[in-house]
Amino acid sequence: MAEKSQIGETISTVLWALVIALVLRTFIFQPFHIPSGSMLPGLMKGDYIVTSKYSLGYGKYAAAPLPFPRKKGRLLERMPKRGDVIVFRPEGDNKNFIKRLVGLPGDQMQMQDGVLYINDTAVNMKLLGNESFVNSSGDNVAVERWLESFPNGTEHVIYDAQKNDLNDNTSIRTVPAGYYFMMGDNRDYSLDSRVSVRQGGAGLVPAENLMGKAEIVLLSVSDDFVLYKPWTWGNMRGSRFFKTIG
Repeated sequence: MAEKSQIGETISTVLWALVIALVLRTFIFQPFHIPSGSMLPGLMKGDYIVTSKYSLGYGKYAAAPLPFPRKKGRLLERMPKRGDVIVFRPEGDNKNFIKRLVGLPGDQMQMQDGVLYINDTAVNMKLLGNESFVNSSGDNVAVERWLESFPNGTEHVIYDAQKNDLNDNTSIRTVPAGYYFMMGDNRDYSLDSRVSVRQGGAGLVPAENLMGKAEIVLLSVSDDFVLYKPWTWGNMRGSRFFKTIG
């Protein structure tokens, strides 16, 4: 009898732990893995980040892959700010994207010669220098490093790898009510709101598709890291532990 009671207590403990974990993941925090370099230099391939759910409210993907009873808008909605780094799902896609929010509802967005224009005004750009990164093919790519400043005072560093790239010049696009315009910081290596979902990009992102605001890099690993191979643990990037995202 005591043995059955013990088994029952163990099962109850496990079930409560699962419920608590689900509640925390749905309403408080959720981890994500960065699979590409589209947000360089701020976020690297191999970063494991933590997003806050409560900072945005809860849309239809709040409990993904489980359904959440919200089809339009967000429960307890909090408006994101221009410059926030956000995890979301493009409309009609089942993959998670992470990009920087650059355009708010009602904004007119355009790229001219690689410079972002918001409501016919170019954002402030300051050249910081030159460096390189390794792309997905393993090639070193030379880039210009720019400090981009938004009208609300937020600043972040972007990469410009190519002049007159396909998405360096776009037509003016007005962001509809209830939508957001997202862009990657590695501008020439990002499929974002400049590119339609049909073409593999993010397109304009509905408010209910926002999943969480990126807060910190929990840890970061190189491609050679394997959890069950202790001899690869040295491939963790120690300088990126608990790095804040901005």
